[in-house]
Amino acid sequence: MSKKTSTQLCGVLCFLLLSTPNFSGFHSPHSYYWNVHGRPFQDLRGMLQAKLDSLHAVGQFPGATAGFALADGTTFGIATGYADLATKRKMAPTDLMLQGSVGKTYVAAIALQLIDEGRLSLDDKIEKHLGAEPWFKRLPNGPDITVRMLMNHTSGLVRYEFNEKFVHNLKSDPDKFWKPEELVAYILDTQAPFAAGKDWDYSDTNYIVLGMIIVKITGKKYYDLLRERIFTPLKLQNTLPSDSRTIRGLVQGYAGTGNPFTGTDEVIQNGKFAINPQFEWTGGGVASTTEDLARWGKMLYEGMVVDSSLLPMMFEGVPAKLGPNTKYGLGVIIRQTQFGISYGHSGYFPGYLTEMMYFPEMKVAIAVQVNTSEFQKLGRPLIRFIGEFVPIIRDHMMKK
Repeated sequence: MSKKTSTQLCGVLCFLLLSTPNFSGFHSPHSYYWNVHGRPFQDLRGMLQAKLDSLHAVGQFPGATAGFALADGTTFGIATGYADLATKRKMAPTDLMLQGSVGKTYVAAIALQLIDEGRLSLDDKIEKHLGAEPWFKRLPNGPDITVRMLMNHTSGLVRYEFNEKFVHNLKSDPDKFWKPEELVAYILDTQAPFAAGKDWDYSDTNYIVLGMIIVKITGKKYYDLLRERIFTPLKLQNTLPSDSRTIRGLVQGYAGTGNPFTGTDEVIQNGKFAINPQFEWTGGGVASTTEDLARWGKMLYEGMVVDSSLLPMMFEGVPAKLGPNTKYGLGVIIRQTQFGISYGHSGYFPGYLTEMMYFPEMKVAIAVQVNTSEFQKLGRPLIRFIGEFVPIIRDHMMKK
């Protein structure tokens, strides 16, 4: 990959992932509940809306949505700015944006469900499931990689999407339907940066390979599994696969003129995405509202998606190069904050940025999305947006 392209992509990722929020004034409560009688719900919503509006006023991003799932299960969304700068259509809480890598949380959940069913093990060598594939012997570290290493990014498999040939092919054939083995092919016969299990490096390739294993075990297409196991039973009606160039309800995104993926600022042109988001697959592959995303985070990290006995396994993190006091578990970024520990994930896709965080001591999940991937226009990382919301919610909660 060219130095310019690599620098642009790494800059986005660093901005997303390396900024641990500095919350203050929190006294580590043991249990909270939402006091709907003491403070009216609309009062809380109004203050959160005012905060989001103020963040928009001092930034340069087109628009944003934020979703909240409170301790008692109440959920709602708010919005600010524009969904489309050309038409001046206002952003709405019901608008969808691409989640980017936050989609890995669904993949990890399905993998954990299969572990609970006895069909998969974290200690399985991936060779057990994929060793017969004609390309497997060319996979760096292949014989030594386990399922756990894929899920916590310690496999040594590098990012296929940073390969300059891939970016060229993605742009030159926007209607191409990408097969997972075609994505993996971009890293075959390359040298791994470290031996399997000996270091940490975030890579979408890990979750593409994990997706292939899930499909192999179940005999079903990934998005069919996602609907059957997650979207439908959890009633995530505003969460969709990003599996084509046209996605219902997706707002315009802005990636910046000259960006390495689309080249143009507007990522949707004549009703179609400039590239095919379908390539992301199990590396992300989901669009949603922030309200649905906050609901998902709360349900996932409170043990409503996978058996609660498996949560300690999910939260067993390894040191990650994502900032101080930050670890990566099984599809989850684990951060130490002044509000206690948080679980969640960051996401990038050309035209969109996403952050989702769950605070177990408050039992609150918050998600934020913006329709730009030009991180410098935010003024601050999205986790700091969340850091502005948390004290407002905290002040409307009372200790039992």
